[in-house]
Amino acid sequence: MTELSNYLDYAGTPDQITGGIRRIPITTPKGDLHVWVKRVGNNPRIRVLLLHGGPGATHELYECFDGYLPAEGIEYIYYDQLDSYYSDQPKDPDLWTIDHFVDEVDQVRRALGLNQENFFLFGQSWGGMLATEYALAHQQHLKGLIISNMVSDVHAYNRYAQEVLGPQMDPEVFSEIQRLEAEEDYENPRYEELLMQHHYTEHVLRMPLDEWPDSIMRTFKHLNKDLYVHMQGYSEFGMTPNATLGNWNRSADLPKIEVPTLTIGAAHDTMDPEHMQWMARQVKRGRYLHCPNGSHLCQYDDPDHFFPGLVAFLRDVDADRF
Repeated sequence: MTELSNYLDYAGTPDQITGGIRRIPITTPKGDLHVWVKRVGNNPRIRVLLLHGGPGATHELYECFDGYLPAEGIEYIYYDQLDSYYSDQPKDPDLWTIDHFVDEVDQVRRALGLNQENFFLFGQSWGGMLATEYALAHQQHLKGLIISNMVSDVHAYNRYAQEVLGPQMDPEVFSEIQRLEAEEDYENPRYEELLMQHHYTEHVLRMPLDEWPDSIMRTFKHLNKDLYVHMQGYSEFGMTPNATLGNWNRSADLPKIEVPTLTIGAAHDTMDPEHMQWMARQVKRGRYLHCPNGSHLCQYDDPDHFFPGLVAFLRDVDADRF
C-alpha cells in the first residue's frame, strides 16, 4: 500500500501503476497507442522527464542516473518514445516526424501532471533536438530545460564530424570509412567494426568495448534501426540530407527560449562542445556545463562533472537562484 500511495498523484488506476511504471495512452492520427514510462523518486518541485536519443533508442541510456539522483532527492521519469523498444511500435513512418514527437511529449506531460511549477525537460542527442523543439512550442509549461550533447544545427554537426573528428583518426581508417559511406555499404560488417574500434570508443563512450555497461549494450540491441535511419540516415559522420532531420537548424530561434536552460558538452563528444557553449549564450537564461573527460554519453564516462553540474542547475532553478 505504501508503494502504491507514492504514485497516486499521477492520473491512472491502480492496475496501470506498478512500481512507478505506467503505459500512457497517446492519441495519434493512426489511432490510440501507448508509451512506457517509469517514475523514480517523489519530489513535487523537481521532476525531470528524460528524452532518450536515437531516434529509436531507449530509456536504458539513463540507467546510471539511479546511482546519483535518488540520493539527491530528485525525481526523474524514464520514457520510451513511440516505436522505441518498451512502447508501442506501430512502425508507421507517417508518425516519424518532429511534430508528432513534440505532441507526444506534451501528452506525456499532461498525463503525468507536469507543469511550470515542477517540469524539467532533459534531452540528450536526438532527445536534445526534441527538447529544443518542445521548448520552442510549449515553454510555458517548463520550469527548466537541459540540452545535453546536441548542437542546434545539423550542418554544424556534419562539419565537425567530417572536418575535426574524422581527420583525428588514422588516415587509412578514415579513408576506408569514407569509401564505405560513398558506396552506401552501411550493412558491411567492416563498417560497424571500424566505427566501434575507432569512433565509438573515442567519441560515444570512452571505455573499452568489453567494459561498456550492460545498459548501453541493451540500448544498442533494442535500437529501432528503421526509425533511426528514417530520421537521421545511415552515416555516423553526420546526418543524411534527405533524412527527416537532415537539414534541422534551430540556431536562429534559440533567443526565443526564455526558461532557464542548461547545455551540456564534453571534450571528446561527437558534437562540438564550443557550439554547445555558444548555445548557452543565445538563450535568454543559459548556463553551460563542460565535461572535460567525457564523450557523447558523458553521464557514463565523466559522471564526476556531469551529475554535480546537473544537480546544481536543478537546485538553483528550483531555489530561484539561476
